[in-house]
Amino acid sequence: MKPDSFDALLLLPRLRVQNANAVSSPMTWGFPAPSAFTGFVHALERRLNAMGKRLTLGGVGIVCHQFDPQVFQPPGRHTQVFCLTRNPVDKDGDTSAIVEEGRAHLEISLVLAVSGEDCPYADDDRCKALAALVLECVESMRLAGGSVLPHPARAKHPAQWVVWPDRLDERRAEWRKLRRRLMPGFVLVSREGLLAQHLQTLKQAQPDAQLQPNALDALLDLCRLNIDPEVTPFAESDAESAASSAGSDAGGDAVAAPSAPAPVTWAVRRRYPGWLVPVPVGYAAVSPLYAPGTVKNARDAALPFRFVESVLSLGEWVSPHRVAEVTDLLWHHDAQPDAGLYRLHNSYSSFVDLTQN
Repeated sequence: MKPDSFDALLLLPRLRVQNANAVSSPMTWGFPAPSAFTGFVHALERRLNAMGKRLTLGGVGIVCHQFDPQVFQPPGRHTQVFCLTRNPVDKDGDTSAIVEEGRAHLEISLVLAVSGEDCPYADDDRCKALAALVLECVESMRLAGGSVLPHPARAKHPAQWVVWPDRLDERRAEWRKLRRRLMPGFVLVSREGLLAQHLQTLKQAQPDAQLQPNALDALLDLCRLNIDPEVTPFAESDAESAASSAGSDAGGDAVAAPSAPAPVTWAVRRRYPGWLVPVPVGYAAVSPLYAPGTVKNARDAALPFRFVESVLSLGEWVSPHRVAEVTDLLWHHDAQPDAGLYRLHNSYSSFVDLTQN
């Protein structure tokens, strides 16, 4: 299914996930990676197809309402550590080793793009029944390694099936009504264009550097906390008054006043506005594609196999009312096996026409 071609939208609001995986990549921790949600949507599609529902689930929009990482700060330390569990003793009675696992509790809403032969169009009762069926399936599954728990106030937050109209003005009206149900919350979108722009800025700032900045340098510069000194120079009037007072104290003879150091203030440097975060967006191949059954202990010996590593990009948490089109909200697969890329794509644009809000 193409990213901009779907028949309906399905809103799954206020999903409570317990003990989701908080280690999103080898270099980052926090909110789960978008690939965890696209994998969840694929598993949901297969379950619905097994139930006889001819539906195709495409992109997924990710909205976070609450994020509670399971961490604590030990006394005397300035960093936080994960809350770990002690496993039961082994068969010899010895204590098992602790495997570090990052976990977090989430409250999220998902927006799914749906198409297929069983999509109801004009029957409101069928739409409500199908949305309730999908929500019932979701609350019996696992998401990002965590358990989806029933919401205690589910009657206030039912699933909603929205038949997507053909006209542009009707689509924008439906999206304005739908995104009201996503607030308060924050939408995860991609900002790859901003990352490329900042990389060019770093290269222009150091044109003669022997080692030119790369994409990782640009990503770290945008996501880390940069605290730089800001020197506040004295005004000329202050310097003249200081010199005249020094001369009067010396009996009228002009004596040069000693130069005082300029005051320095420390401030957080923010290159761009917004809540920017590193986001794992998929995987890149680090080996050729092996024939099925060539690599031992592979999960599926009937499929080709290759080794991969995580690909990081730049993302941003934005308010739902800042998303102008629903297609800017959705994450979908953009695999390029010939190039060795298995990644996700999000077509968010930072331009928002506020007259449409």
